[in-house]
Amino acid sequence: MQDEHQHLKRELGLLDGTMLVVGSMIGSGIFIVSADIARQVGSTAWLLIIWLLSGLITIIAAVSYGELSAMFPKAGGQYVYLKEAYNKLIAFLYGWSFFGVIQTGTIAAVGVAFSKFAAYLVPAVSDENILYEIGSFKLNAAQLVSICTIILLTFINSRGVKNGKILQTILTIIKIASLLGLIIFGLMAAKANVWDANWTNALATKSWNAESGSWLPISGMALITGISAAMVGSLFSSDAWNGVTFIAGEIKNPERNVGLSLFLGTFIVTIIYVLANVMYVAVVPLEEIAFAKSDRVAVVAANSIFGNIGTLIIAVMIMISTFACNNGLIMAGARVYYTMAKDGLFFKKAAHLNEFSVPAWALWAQCVWASALCLTGKYGDLLDFVVIIVLIFYILTIYGIFILRKKQPDVARPYKAFGYPFLPMFYIVVASTISISLLITKFSTCGWGVLIMLTGIPVYYLTQRK
Repeated sequence: MQDEHQHLKRELGLLDGTMLVVGSMIGSGIFIVSADIARQVGSTAWLLIIWLLSGLITIIAAVSYGELSAMFPKAGGQYVYLKEAYNKLIAFLYGWSFFGVIQTGTIAAVGVAFSKFAAYLVPAVSDENILYEIGSFKLNAAQLVSICTIILLTFINSRGVKNGKILQTILTIIKIASLLGLIIFGLMAAKANVWDANWTNALATKSWNAESGSWLPISGMALITGISAAMVGSLFSSDAWNGVTFIAGEIKNPERNVGLSLFLGTFIVTIIYVLANVMYVAVVPLEEIAFAKSDRVAVVAANSIFGNIGTLIIAVMIMISTFACNNGLIMAGARVYYTMAKDGLFFKKAAHLNEFSVPAWALWAQCVWASALCLTGKYGDLLDFVVIIVLIFYILTIYGIFILRKKQPDVARPYKAFGYPFLPMFYIVVASTISISLLITKFSTCGWGVLIMLTGIPVYYLTQRK
């Protein structure tokens, strides 16, 4: 990796790394997915528990990654860890899934979310404005806006990592400040009758049955299934924290700063997410949270706090949030393809750096595929099969800590996984339980995610022979 150190510039500090983690994690999820969680469990207490549990296991995963990031402070992050712990095949399957679905699918979903809320300010860019139609395919204005934002951010990042980091830090600070402002104003406007009603029988769980149009009490396995389904949204909202490991080759003092950025970033986001949901239940009845129009819980809350202007406030907040989120995703993702290409597992051109010392070809390849995925125009359909693949590789990576402790016992570990072996094993057990439950209950979508991952096996062997 000597060539990497000659060309990739270490221009990112601890603040930049932390802002990348926070900015990549907070997209549009916190503003909408609480509605689905409320429908799945029908309980105020469980709504908050699910967000807290998602945050807890995310923090555990992040601090566990700290050991790996300190051992291998190189560009590529999770791809490198999987290669070192297992083999090139497992690492390739991750990279294959990462390019095909995980990163590009997330970029597309976040881009679509940006355009949907931009339509509040400029109705002409709505997804209802059909620009071209042929057969079953329809091109709408929202899709074009999504693609334009992805192209713009790719261009900015292709001009050097410094441009991307400045934009990321500024937008993320604005995002944190506006979210905290919403939470503070919301708690100040808390309604005692709403709060008391939401906490009456707060632990009683029930699930909304769309067929019968009524609530059904749930317990036992049905409750576990409901919790697993509900956590799809909260885990998706808490994902992308590992992006800072992908750009470790451009972080100053990566042995310290990558792990610390992971902890600080995931901790900050978890606090914000839990407080946001406390604010929701302080101003909006649980029934209205569950059935918010288009699941836009934050819009309902903002209208309750600020009146009609609340809708515009949330629209601007989500546009800033999703724009910063995609900037972080685009910046980090290209470094994985860069490292894969260095290992002969991706297009050779992805290993080339431009005059600004960034993998521009990898950035534009990612841009093209993410833009193509935007043409589906669907946000929700991506969640299930993205989350299942993400969880599988998180489980494999964290189990890799146990493997590497035996396989490479003498390698320097400036930082060791907090709570090892108990906390990493706790994460593996919880994430495995959620994954199995999702495969059983949502096989039609999660099954496709696993299938996409497995199709990488023949591709790997065919390309290796070549």
